[in-house]
Amino acid sequence: MSDTDPDGPELPVLNFPAEGVPPLVDTPEALLRTAERLAAGTGPVAIDTERAHGYRYNTRAYLIQLRRTGSGSHLVDPAALDHHGTGSGLGPLAEALSGTEWILHAATQDMPCLAMEGLRPSRLFDSELAGRLLGLPRVGLGPMVEHYFGVHLLKEHSAADWSTRPLPADWMVYAALDVELLIPLRDLLIADLRQAGKLDWADEEFDHLVQIGAELPDDLPDPDPQRWRRTTGLHDVRTRAGLEVVKDLWWARNDIARRTDIAPGRIVNDRAISALGTHTGDRVTLTAEELGHSSGFRRGRARRYTDDWRRAVEAAVATSPQDYPPRRLPPDGPPPPRSWANHHPEAAARWEAVRPAMNQRAADLAMPPENLISPDWLRRLAWQPPTDLSPRGVDAFLADLGARAWQRNLVCGELSRLLY
Repeated sequence: MSDTDPDGPELPVLNFPAEGVPPLVDTPEALLRTAERLAAGTGPVAIDTERAHGYRYNTRAYLIQLRRTGSGSHLVDPAALDHHGTGSGLGPLAEALSGTEWILHAATQDMPCLAMEGLRPSRLFDSELAGRLLGLPRVGLGPMVEHYFGVHLLKEHSAADWSTRPLPADWMVYAALDVELLIPLRDLLIADLRQAGKLDWADEEFDHLVQIGAELPDDLPDPDPQRWRRTTGLHDVRTRAGLEVVKDLWWARNDIARRTDIAPGRIVNDRAISALGTHTGDRVTLTAEELGHSSGFRRGRARRYTDDWRRAVEAAVATSPQDYPPRRLPPDGPPPPRSWANHHPEAAARWEAVRPAMNQRAADLAMPPENLISPDWLRRLAWQPPTDLSPRGVDAFLADLGARAWQRNLVCGELSRLLY
């Protein structure tokens, strides 16, 4: 396994693709040429996406970068291709990628927006997950490129508004560089996984990711009905009426954001919403006029949507107190283990036995504990273990929760011993 010396000389910067920056693929004709070149290439296909998180409501890919041996790199603009109205979308690209192995870094971040474009992998290699299984201290693409190639990868445009058109030249360079080294990185990671005896584990994980990809929606999903409870500052809201205010304003903002395709925080920020709930008593008495004078709602984009805010306030006022949201939702699964000792001492004892043991097992295997066994699975096992505490019983319990075979083979024997 190669490495770089953190105390050594400053690393050279990889600041331009070896073959130059490919042109933007933004017409059906250019897409057909790209698909033909990719289909004529050999080996796996390196893929990355750029979104406009923090700028747009839509989580679609505004740029898809691809690279394949014998094909070179390609920068595809899905939104521009949509605008041609041909109805084909990225069909030629999907056909060219059919049956190929994809290389993604942090696949769960890219697969949802690729699925929205009709692109789903049949085989996959996740370089970030491979780094985790190898126990690398840093698994971002930049640090892994430094680790294996001894060069610094530019990452200064990762948070840019990728819906911007035309794309600045330096953004195009950045985008092309993100797939420049993914193919040789995969090859080095496979060699290290094989040497560490972990390649079969990685293959199981990659197959699991492919299954996840097959189940992803092909359109923007609706938010979790309880997503509003993650509003920043909600912990300061002390009344159920205050929660009602936050909930109705949050959903009004979400509706505005969806129809305008603007990130919710750019319409009005979370704290402006939660502050109104903080100052609400036992009943909602807020008026549209009061809201219009509150911080965050009296300036900028928020002022354009007075009617939306008015309707949200009216809905909150009209809600019966008995229908206000509960302060807390029933837990989905076991309560936090820190609360077990007083009322559930047997579960607490099990937790105190299995948690450090699994942490040590992961350390012995040189991987993060959460990649060996999900903390949620371990909590559920300690909270309410199966009747059959044999290795076979524990194996069945973890399999029902989604644990892969390699994980179960590594932990079930020890967990069974600790739970008896």
